[in-house]
Amino acid sequence: MSSSAADPSAARLNNDVRQRHPTASAASENVEDASQQQQQPEADAAASRVKKTYGKTPDGTVFVVPTTHDMVTQLLDPREPKNLSDVAVLAIIALHFLAAYYLPWGVKRPLFAAIFMFWRLAYNVGIGYLLTIQSKYKLLVTWAKRWKLFENPATGNNPRPWLYNLLKKELETKIPHDYKFEEAPIEYNTWLTFRRVVDLILMCDFISYCLFAIVCAHKPDGEGFFMGFCRWAAGITLVGFNLWVKLDAHRVVKDYAWYWGDFFYLIEQELTFDGVFELAPHPMYSIGYAGYYGISMMAASYDVLFISIIAHAAQFAFLVVVENPHIEKTYNPPQPRVRSESEAGSQLQEIASEYTVPSTAGRHDNTPLPVHNLIGLKNLDFFRITDVAVVLLSAYLAVVTMVTPNTRFYQALFVLHALAWRLWYSFGLGVILTMQSEEKMFTRHFLKYGESVGEAWRQWKGIYHLSNCLCHASFIAACYKMYEFPADWTYGWALLKHVVGLGLIALQVWTATSIYESLGEFGWFYGDFFFDSKRQLTYTSIYRFLNNPERVFGTAGLWGAALITWSRAIFLMALAGHFLTLAFLAYVEKPHMQKVYGRNLRDDAGVTKFIKRSLPPPVTEWQQSIDKVLDETKHFIDEFVEAARSRLATGSSTIVKDTSALFNKYPARLTLSKISADLAGYDPKHYGLSLAGTRVVGTNEKATGKESPNARVLKDVKTQAFEYGAPIRVKWTAPAKHSKKDWVGLYMVTDNRSREVTEVPSLGRWVPTNPGEYDTTTDQGILVWDQPVEKKSEDADLVEGEMVFEGDKLWWTQGVFEFRYHHGGGHHVMSISEPFEIQIPKFDDEHMGVDISAGSGEIGERAVEAALLPVIRNCLDRDPDIAPSNADERFGGHVERDGKYARRVVYAIRHMFGIDFAPAVVLADGNVRRLAWRICHAKEVLAPFSMSHTNGRTTPVDSKFSE
Repeated sequence: MSSSAADPSAARLNNDVRQRHPTASAASENVEDASQQQQQPEADAAASRVKKTYGKTPDGTVFVVPTTHDMVTQLLDPREPKNLSDVAVLAIIALHFLAAYYLPWGVKRPLFAAIFMFWRLAYNVGIGYLLTIQSKYKLLVTWAKRWKLFENPATGNNPRPWLYNLLKKELETKIPHDYKFEEAPIEYNTWLTFRRVVDLILMCDFISYCLFAIVCAHKPDGEGFFMGFCRWAAGITLVGFNLWVKLDAHRVVKDYAWYWGDFFYLIEQELTFDGVFELAPHPMYSIGYAGYYGISMMAASYDVLFISIIAHAAQFAFLVVVENPHIEKTYNPPQPRVRSESEAGSQLQEIASEYTVPSTAGRHDNTPLPVHNLIGLKNLDFFRITDVAVVLLSAYLAVVTMVTPNTRFYQALFVLHALAWRLWYSFGLGVILTMQSEEKMFTRHFLKYGESVGEAWRQWKGIYHLSNCLCHASFIAACYKMYEFPADWTYGWALLKHVVGLGLIALQVWTATSIYESLGEFGWFYGDFFFDSKRQLTYTSIYRFLNNPERVFGTAGLWGAALITWSRAIFLMALAGHFLTLAFLAYVEKPHMQKVYGRNLRDDAGVTKFIKRSLPPPVTEWQQSIDKVLDETKHFIDEFVEAARSRLATGSSTIVKDTSALFNKYPARLTLSKISADLAGYDPKHYGLSLAGTRVVGTNEKATGKESPNARVLKDVKTQAFEYGAPIRVKWTAPAKHSKKDWVGLYMVTDNRSREVTEVPSLGRWVPTNPGEYDTTTDQGILVWDQPVEKKSEDADLVEGEMVFEGDKLWWTQGVFEFRYHHGGGHHVMSISEPFEIQIPKFDDEHMGVDISAGSGEIGERAVEAALLPVIRNCLDRDPDIAPSNADERFGGHVERDGKYARRVVYAIRHMFGIDFAPAVVLADGNVRRLAWRICHAKEVLAPFSMSHTNGRTTPVDSKFSE
């Protein structure tokens, strides 16, 4: 049940394909009725042809996609033709029912839990693995070609004619119209075969879950009729809603997306994403699992509830790991590199003006932008006063919470403390924002002291961030004081309250994360209250479904905490927080948004539109009457509040700190001692490796008076030094009968102790000698293979080839490396190249004729640009869609999409110029010219602390010491 088609971009078309069936021209007015009747069937036939769906394979083959049906209809509808695979699926399902009926009662619960987890793993791990290798390497299609599954036996090339005939009968039975097994592309036939495996797994997954719920179902002790009725009514409602979600989703995406068809081929058809796709993101994986919780309610079993939560979490993991990367790659590729400098928003340029130094004051357009964000653990910086204050005050609050007793006095004190922070965060900051919106009060204060709007916004960001963190920290402290650990988790509603409460907290965290990802720091900190925004509003992410997600989900965590603590004080706190949030949206955000964006504001979000369309006409008329009354009432209240503006001001806002995952890096060393059994007859002296790359011309090798690298030790062979990130060509020589699975890997010299066997994994830095021999890697990098070498005297018959290592196949660090030629897909080494060095030449301004740290202005910046441009191009893989050709061109969209490019650049800058930048700087600057300006500015700031000869007058070397 793929949600990959849920992205509107999935409906991209190729008009030239769809227009191969032109519409019939209008008939002339003087044509007789009989002639029109004869032409009508032809028009109908043409219309039917237009309605057909066309598919396109990766190699450009266009074909008509036959009509297929969902798996439930195929399996259970007696009107649909059945085949052997249907019988097999139904037989396996029948075995599940027989096991549930005949097995002993004590065995059923653990057995069906294990059976369901098996099918769930087969779904999320098994299908996920197959789809991943198909997305990356087209491996399922490759296997079909290799095994010749769809090769017509008439050609004599199919070794299994019986399997071909079986597949032909199976697939043509399911699709009796518009489908011929022999004529369909191999991608489509592979997808149809894959569908049969999916049918088995999905059906068994659902059946085993339902049977597990049945064997766990019971009536809770002491449950009355009313409570039982409510439990069953709620459960049936959720199951019915789940059924509608699945049916409506299938109506939109059809079998194509339901069975992940876009992993195999693309369709040429417009898709209208209405209905359930306006309710929630990825509805089949989010609200599409509501039925699991409905079944849990009807079963009245915590075992069913917890296994439902595990299954739902596994499905979200499947979405994140398998589907989202494929969606991004297929429907949302990075935009081509912009050849000319795009205009930045006026608000960002005003921020950038804070960083302009006198030497570059005339270059306002090229001034880099600040990138030191506040939100998230990854942006935590103990050199920044705001972060230090947040950490220290939060730690102080935590210590006080732990050491004080849980008496009524301290409980009341912590609740009042949390309420005070909530009032300040909502009411106090709301007043400041309102005054800033109306008269620029906050900005005027800083302008009074000669500072700029950029400084005003930075200070506001600090105040808001500190208030946000302490508001939530104080609320957590109050909850801790009011919380009592349950003595018996099985008594009453104790366990259920904790589960639902944690779910509501997770919902608020997800809402906050989605809002931040959509708005960025500018929107999160209300940047349009400080800068004249000329941006067009875009409703993406969570805003596609809701205009104000804070109104609905922004305080869900407060109610979750109230459920967990089961405290009246925390309940009142949640009520106050929710009320203040609604007031903030109504009286602070909404008036400012209307003033700034005017008619560009959207009236109804996706959920609202769907609900309005779903209402029957009488309810719609009643709703319009209610809206009219509410609008009139609102106008009256607005006029009253406006008249009493000097005494009334309300507002609130709430949010949760953004979370970030920190990943640990390997390495783990792996020693392989097994030697390939087919090494007999292979002489290592017949193997060889030679290198070619862009050599480094370092400043220390020029006529500078400095000692060269080879001055101390004389040797005939010089160690080659290549540029950081430059492609390296490797030529290999091997016997003509060498294994086709031979491969060459790139390693650090110090990583392997043995010269015979490679002891560490290649980590993807390898290229096969021959194409088409490995399934889980591309043949990218292979240039030439198995070219005969001219034989000399009695030498063995040799062949040679050439490959290139570039991009991710390189080590993006300095050091000494070597290439190793391995035999037969193993790690036995047949040849090792000469060691070579990867270097980043240091930029020595003393010998470039400029002093960039002394404010040499344009000349110094041009010199930095000239030195930096080739390094940047190497870091961006010299890809014309990513790497710029001059200092003014912007980097390609891949740089923002993949953080590896920015990390490469900042590493090179650190070793080349001695300046340590964060990767976000590269994303913000976007071209070489701004990076060069930033480097010159940093060198100028750090000049008094430089120990170079150029800046000798400013270094403390002339101090006199007493003898």
